[in-house]
Amino acid sequence: MIPETQRSAPAPASTPLRVAVIIGSVRKDRFGPVPARWISGRLAARPGLEAETVDLAEYGLPPVLNGNDPGEPLPEPVEALGERLQWADAFVVVTPVYNRSYPASLKTVIDWFHEEWTAKPIGFVSYGGMTGGVQAVEHLRGVFAEFNTVSPREAVLFPNFWEAFDQDGRPVEAEAVSGVTEVFLDQLLWWTRALRRARVESPFPAEGEL
Repeated sequence: MIPETQRSAPAPASTPLRVAVIIGSVRKDRFGPVPARWISGRLAARPGLEAETVDLAEYGLPPVLNGNDPGEPLPEPVEALGERLQWADAFVVVTPVYNRSYPASLKTVIDWFHEEWTAKPIGFVSYGGMTGGVQAVEHLRGVFAEFNTVSPREAVLFPNFWEAFDQDGRPVEAEAVSGVTEVFLDQLLWWTRALRRARVESPFPAEGEL
């Protein structure tokens, strides 16, 4: 867990890049922790980087109805999660595909926050059947664009996920997956450096200030 004193934005260019890996499914017996641990390990192997896993199942976020009234305190799980999201310079969202889209747990966490996402890159690792969850990724790209995020072109997809990992949590097609993953991480971290530098130099314009 990152100390509270470090959960501020944005970090100076000399500090490690901060990437939060979000496990998007909260279902019982979900598969999401397997690819999340794997991509977190790939991130940890990169120098000058700190990675933290954010498991939405640990928070039990309430549904977003009409939002909070101005000045009303946020629900405790929302406030706690918001601190972790604010800490991050970038996100990797690990998502399944449910009925040709992404899970409701991800929509809930997206809608509770705003500035925590703004002007940051968001990459995707997805898993599913024949398509590897690409429908979930494409829908998420459009939703996150509302927050002026950047989504690298590359994503890491795992078709037929039940066959994609061995018992040790490593991709079976290691060589092919490794090549795609390195490009994915290169693109994500390029945007992470560029956007953190930009946020340090100048706050992102608020609505009405463009």
